[in-house]
Amino acid sequence: MIPQYASALLISDLHLTPSMPLTAQRFFDFCEKEAPKVEAVFILGDLFEYWVGDDAAASSPFQQEVQRAIANLSTKVKTYYLHGNRDFLIGKNFIKKTGMTLLPDPSVVEIAAQKWVLAHGDALCTADHGYQLFRSWVRKPLVQKIFLSLPLNWRKGIAQRLRTNSHSQYQSQQLSTTQQRKMDVTKEACAAALRNQTGNRLIHGHTHMPKHHQESFGEQSWQRWVLSDWDLDHPESGRPRASTLLIDSAGTRYLDLIKH
Repeated sequence: MIPQYASALLISDLHLTPSMPLTAQRFFDFCEKEAPKVEAVFILGDLFEYWVGDDAAASSPFQQEVQRAIANLSTKVKTYYLHGNRDFLIGKNFIKKTGMTLLPDPSVVEIAAQKWVLAHGDALCTADHGYQLFRSWVRKPLVQKIFLSLPLNWRKGIAQRLRTNSHSQYQSQQLSTTQQRKMDVTKEACAAALRNQTGNRLIHGHTHMPKHHQESFGEQSWQRWVLSDWDLDHPESGRPRASTLLIDSAGTRYLDLIKH
């Protein structure tokens, strides 16, 4: 039986970190204000800038504050989580303490009497062969077990280096249309995911390019909704952004959280 709700809010790619206090505060406000008004909240990955293991939360007041906010929200509405590419190491301990339910990527849910396929989105970026190879390795249980056995300061150092490299690559790719396409999802991957889940409505994050798409590939056609990333702390990178996708009996639309 797939989860069924009359209304839901969906968010992703908040990349929460202590160095982005305005973004974090907007998430805390979201948990208190907008989120309790629906039946379910779905967080489709990359809630944190990086996650090096559930044990790290014990020494992080910031992560504990986020944990408390979600735990409080979970007492009011059903809350779901789906791993992202930055926080795929979030484990059972954090999920249990927050009261969330962990979903596989992709997953099928029913919202407002419609079937939706939910994904983070990174697995759909199949034109980026280098990233897909990296993803296949870091998702192996043995690799994760070895990484989590390292001292915490080593894990944090590795995560910081990967974060810096990823940011530098993203900044350089803003100049290249070809590279931007490489970072985006492919129609082939979307078609395959929807075919496997027998759906025609897809919601994902990861690409930071929020938009509603009507697409087709071969004999398949579908709707694709892309979730926004959140950033209220770096105005120099563009306009502040934070939105959520609202689905209820009135339809599907983006809710701009900057204006609320």
